[in-house]
Amino acid sequence: MRQMPHRTCLGTWSRLPALFGALVLVTATAALNGAQASASSTGGGRSRIAALEQQIAADGAAAKRLVVSYDAAEAREAAVRRRLVAIGHELVARRAIEAETGRELREIAVEAYVDADSGGGYAVSLSVPSDLSSVAAVYTGVATGRLSSIVTAYESEEYGVRVEQAALRREQVAVEAALRQLLPDRNAAEAAVAKDEALLRTLRGSLRRALVVDLANDAAADAAAEKALAEQPIAVPAASLDTAPAPAAARSSGPSGYVNPLRGVSELSPERIDQGVDYSCFGPIYAIGYGTVLSTVNGGWPGGTYITYRLASGPATGLVVYAAEDIEPLVHVGENVTPETVLGTVYEGPDGIETGWADNGTGDTMARDAGQFYGWNSTAFGANFSQLLVSLGAPGGIPQNNPATGVVPSDWPTW
Repeated sequence: MRQMPHRTCLGTWSRLPALFGALVLVTATAALNGAQASASSTGGGRSRIAALEQQIAADGAAAKRLVVSYDAAEAREAAVRRRLVAIGHELVARRAIEAETGRELREIAVEAYVDADSGGGYAVSLSVPSDLSSVAAVYTGVATGRLSSIVTAYESEEYGVRVEQAALRREQVAVEAALRQLLPDRNAAEAAVAKDEALLRTLRGSLRRALVVDLANDAAADAAAEKALAEQPIAVPAASLDTAPAPAAARSSGPSGYVNPLRGVSELSPERIDQGVDYSCFGPIYAIGYGTVLSTVNGGWPGGTYITYRLASGPATGLVVYAAEDIEPLVHVGENVTPETVLGTVYEGPDGIETGWADNGTGDTMARDAGQFYGWNSTAFGANFSQLLVSLGAPGGIPQNNPATGVVPSDWPTW
């Protein structure tokens, strides 16, 4: 993100309190209106969630730009402060060098004086009088002249440094004043974003619960309609009884007698095969066959949901299936389920869902019990459950490694 010069952003910062007050008010009004209407419209609830998320993203981006501007001004102030310290050290060093140079030049003058006194080459080359006092005067002048020129050069450089020092001090005062002005506005921006995010979490929960209720009601109504239709007598001639249509559940079952548990969800997208199979979707998730619920929650799973049921029919009789993560459970422990039972409603959470083979109702999977899973890889138990789902008409998961890690027992059902 490109940084704005701190002078340019001062006007924007001065308008922040009013700006964020308006943003929070608009966000709250839109979100509350969305919460009131969601119970009557599933599609409308989803669109309002998306609109609210976009609004929060825009608010957060605005706050981030403002905080970046503050940080840039703060960084400049720190750079000025460091340069001023360096200039102080530089001036001290220059003074020390100047003093040392003066000392050395004076020593040269003394040595020249002594050489002249003993008839050395300096006096001859300069054609100075042989009188020692005159020689001393000549060499003193030479030494003093050299010293003066060097001192003048040092003083000129020192003057330039001190000019820079004065300019930096003026800039430091200006930047510190700007920071004092920006700090309350930056804090207000961050507080406004935090309030927006808290409001979003609250409204997501209420809107998604309303969505869950709508979807559950729709699923119950569909199941009741199918049941009523199946119970209606079919007036057909006796000769054609063999060709009468089968009930809905029988028509949708696979060769194993099990039924696609994801047949009612929307926007189904397969993801990786790991302990089981991951999916992104929303809507009702069904049991694949007849069975008994062993658990509905487990805090060790994302979202806290871990629905397990032991199958009572078909090739996998006695085995346990799990459906976990972003699911609102609609069953309870001990409940008997059928292929028409909605186990729960998948909501649009951050984790999606995972379904596969469990070892029991305590929260463990067959893949983990067998030591096949180490964080991301595809396991033999996950691949086996993916094959089952494909046989029932659902899309298979995406392998992370081929072949999958481990093997299933020799007596385990295949699909």
